[in-house]
Amino acid sequence: MRTTKAARRYATALLELAEERDEVKQILEDIQFVHNTLEGSRELVVFLKSPVIKFDDKIGALEKLFFDDLNEPTKLFMKLLAKKDRINLLDQIVKAFIEKYKEYAGIITVDVFVARELSEDQKSGLHNELEEKTQKTVDMDITVDESLKGGMAIRIDDTVIDGTVKHKLEELEESLLTTTVE
Repeated sequence: MRTTKAARRYATALLELAEERDEVKQILEDIQFVHNTLEGSRELVVFLKSPVIKFDDKIGALEKLFFDDLNEPTKLFMKLLAKKDRINLLDQIVKAFIEKYKEYAGIITVDVFVARELSEDQKSGLHNELEEKTQKTVDMDITVDESLKGGMAIRIDDTVIDGTVKHKLEELEESLLTTTVE
């Protein structure tokens, strides 16, 4: 799902507030808690997006679910979203906040695709190598895809480095098909 401009603006405003109050870590923890809850409950997301459900019902549900575990600025922010009729964007806002935080903290997300599970030593070595090459803190997501046959593919933003056996075989096949025999 795409993140709307409004969601990015609210996320930016919340991060700026967190910086001003010197509470970035606390608010990040709150937002990650909300994010994990929303990710685990499709019904809650649908409930919050529903135009039929009243403001009071939405804020009541949020208070019961979250408010015992959140810091005051995050509670006030969620109340503001509900009051401004933007609570339907909560899932997008928390995602955008996490992205903005990663930018702020110099963290990049690197997607790694491998044919077989990596050992802890391999994961650690790859993580260190990626941090050395990118000169940034790396948040590494590893996906096992047996169709790759072997090797690995790495995606950093829009750049993909594909060193998989599957990719090499596809390149070889294309090369053989385009080569004329004399």
